[in-house]
Amino acid sequence: MGAMIVLGGLAGAILGGCSPTSTVSPEINRGADRSATFPDITARVGAATTQMSNDEAASISARLSALAANRQAGTISDADYQREVLELQALAANHGADTLKEIAK
Repeated sequence: MGAMIVLGGLAGAILGGCSPTSTVSPEINRGADRSATFPDITARVGAATTQMSNDEAASISARLSALAANRQAGTISDADYQREVLELQALAANHGADTLKEIAK
């Protein structure tokens, strides 16, 4: 019974020491403000360029399919086929750099 009184008094003393009006000094959390160091992750982000439309994708796909069909059917010369392949490879190789130049303007 005596131990219960001591524990009850101890709990009352601990809880009584907490006060909702205590204030924290602003100097304690000065290092928490890192807004000058980190980017604002709440800002809206827009696209750097526009996305290819469905029509553009369909057009390119049709062009590639026609090129393959013409080569298979023999209606296009090997030189014309190689020229178009080189053109598409150049587009693939330079597209990234060209897009970055366009974005930088």
